[in-house]
Amino acid sequence: MVDKQTGHVAYAVMSFGGFLGIGDRYHPLPWSALRYDTTRGGYVVDLSGEELKGAPSYADQNQPDWGNPAYGQSLDDYYNKSRTTL
Repeated sequence: MVDKQTGHVAYAVMSFGGFLGIGDRYHPLPWSALRYDTTRGGYVVDLSGEELKGAPSYADQNQPDWGNPAYGQSLDDYYNKSRTTL
């Protein structure tokens, strides 16, 4: 997700749990929760399966109110990360 006012990346959204796009759950992660791993050539997230199971998520038909600052703060609080300065 890109902040509309600044153009900076605020959140990455991971999708998993479904099959062929059916039943997927979307997990928004603060960008600061990701770390680029040069040996893997991609981003990694240091979260356990249990942390992900309890993480805020939504289904495609039930998207969050991205314009509500309280929603973003709830994500940051869950992941115990400070949002990068936008």
